[in-house]
Amino acid sequence: MELTINPKYPSVDDLRKRAMVKMPKFAFEYLDGGCNEDINLDKNRTDLQKIELMPQYLSKFEKSEMKTELFGHTYDAPFGISPVGLQGLMWPNSPEILAKSAQKHNVPFILSTVTTSSIERVAEITEGKSWFQLYHPAEESVKRDLLDRAAAAGTDVLVILADVPTFGYRPRDVRNGLAMPPSMSVKNIIEVMRKPDWALQTLIHGQPSFKTLEKYMPKGLSLKKLGEFMDVTFSGRLNEDRIASIRDQWKGKLVIKGVVSEEDTQRAIELGVDGIIVSNHGGRQLDAGQSSIVPMTNLAKKFGNQTKIMVDSGLRGGPDIARAMASGAEFTFMGRSFMYGVGALGKQGGDHTISLMKRELLQVMEQICCQETGAFKPHLIK
Repeated sequence: MELTINPKYPSVDDLRKRAMVKMPKFAFEYLDGGCNEDINLDKNRTDLQKIELMPQYLSKFEKSEMKTELFGHTYDAPFGISPVGLQGLMWPNSPEILAKSAQKHNVPFILSTVTTSSIERVAEITEGKSWFQLYHPAEESVKRDLLDRAAAAGTDVLVILADVPTFGYRPRDVRNGLAMPPSMSVKNIIEVMRKPDWALQTLIHGQPSFKTLEKYMPKGLSLKKLGEFMDVTFSGRLNEDRIASIRDQWKGKLVIKGVVSEEDTQRAIELGVDGIIVSNHGGRQLDAGQSSIVPMTNLAKKFGNQTKIMVDSGLRGGPDIARAMASGAEFTFMGRSFMYGVGALGKQGGDHTISLMKRELLQVMEQICCQETGAFKPHLIK
């Protein structure tokens, strides 16, 4: 497939800068920020950047191949699009833009329970190849119905979220009055007026809403009541009994996202999950926690022969994917990078960002003489 890259934006940092210009401040800061003092957000990047790779220039080498098998499907690259909440608030129609691009490029797209497109619509776009991330509902009936809908839509993989037992404290969002829909303070109205492209796209696609959850919501919720509804509906903390119940109901592949400890990983394996995504929610939940790459490296060493070990949080581009794979990850996921792409380039943003990732990763593989994605580990400088 021809890789479509806009030469004005040859890096994720370029996309981020452009997205900052085009998105309202409340939307960009929701995407870009972490929690509390952003310490863990920064650690995600700095710990990854410490990882070094060793080229082997005189080894026998023909070409590099990015295709990667995961859960019985061969993807064209070892990365996918992470679930992101409130996507349509950050850029209108962005879940569908990214789902279409993921389908075109044959990489996985994970739909969040609290994003702005429905399970059914994204399954239609991806021909049933999308994954679905479940925020565990407090009500058993809602959980069962969501799983039934995901199964009926042909969802490949169910991802259950472990790392949001409580919502992170994010000072930017508090200052911006962020909600769904956003609070239209005078400051936010002025921001929208300054971003005509975002405003026009919102007018075309309509005010964002929680499409997957609409059937469970009372009609005519006020902004205040909507927040209360979300707090009550998703007060269900994940635990062993709830995982076991989901495992009994869900017949497809089951992944837990947010596991970072050896104890939780061992429990997950015993409960029959098929893989874990080591993640700290992009540094948005626990500022006093570790970066994602540190526990992932340790868990891959100890449990890599027992379950699929994947990673998300902090990765921005091809070199980071290579660093993570060399450190033991079997697959990688990114969220912010793709949202920067859509925020910068609209409906072209998905194709551009995936193409950029592929080109960057292939360059690293060819540079260090790595022929396939399962052969990164010998290149890791310990």
